[in-house]
Amino acid sequence: MKIADFLEADRAVMEGALEKILPPDGTPPLTIHRAMRYSVFAGGKRVRPILCYETARMFGKNPEGAVRVAGALELIHTYSLIHDDLPALDNDDLRRGKPTNHKMFGDAMAILAGDALLTLAFETLANAPIEPARRVRIIAEVAAAAGTVNGMVGGQVADVEASGKSIDGTTLEYIHRSKTAALIRGAIVAGAIAGGATDADVERLRVFGENIGWAFQVVDDILDVSEPSSALGKTAGKDQSQQKATYPALYGIEKSRQIAAELETAALKQLDHYGARGARLRALASYLVERRS
Repeated sequence: MKIADFLEADRAVMEGALEKILPPDGTPPLTIHRAMRYSVFAGGKRVRPILCYETARMFGKNPEGAVRVAGALELIHTYSLIHDDLPALDNDDLRRGKPTNHKMFGDAMAILAGDALLTLAFETLANAPIEPARRVRIIAEVAAAAGTVNGMVGGQVADVEASGKSIDGTTLEYIHRSKTAALIRGAIVAGAIAGGATDADVERLRVFGENIGWAFQVVDDILDVSEPSSALGKTAGKDQSQQKATYPALYGIEKSRQIAAELETAALKQLDHYGARGARLRALASYLVERRS
């Protein structure tokens, strides 16, 4: 199956799962549920849930549980986008080609929508139809990936504090590995655990996730300066205008592309162990590095 075909099939699975997880439109309090649904269903590649789902499928167990875990990962990602776009952080007007949540519902409701999505994500994980010991491991992995110690929030803090400053490669690496790679790694590890992977498999896929997540953000940096807003679905050139710490700013575009390619190679090496079983994850990894939006 070509990547476009299985991506479309997986997106359809994720859309159905998210419809089941989120309160229906019209559920009181009306405004908060409309705000939550607005951002979740505003589009997007569904990268994290698809990576989670495809990792679980590689081990062939418990597809229903993996879908619920994947849906929870998308809720966490969407909450982070809503908050990231707020005036106090990146102050953006456009996300996934549409007005950002706070532009539609106001700052207060956007903050609460993000809070609600994060809370709902962990309720979803806690109730996922997965053997209890594995479910607890998944919750711990996802919480760490979204948290402050080498996790998403920690990376966001470092990103905010680095804006407008001259930083070195070590700091830039920390920001990218924490702010973006951590949740991608968490999605892949959670999928492996949900699918019944052994401890050795989990650690192998942790390395895969770390490297491909890092490469994903390096490519994001490149696209911010090389593609228009219409292609990105968000405001192009925002990193440069806000003096954000990025790979092109520190290394230039060509060196940044080389770094992304090296990270992709390191990620793919971890999949050699799985042969044909890892074909979809390999295709996904290459797609994430070669994308233009």
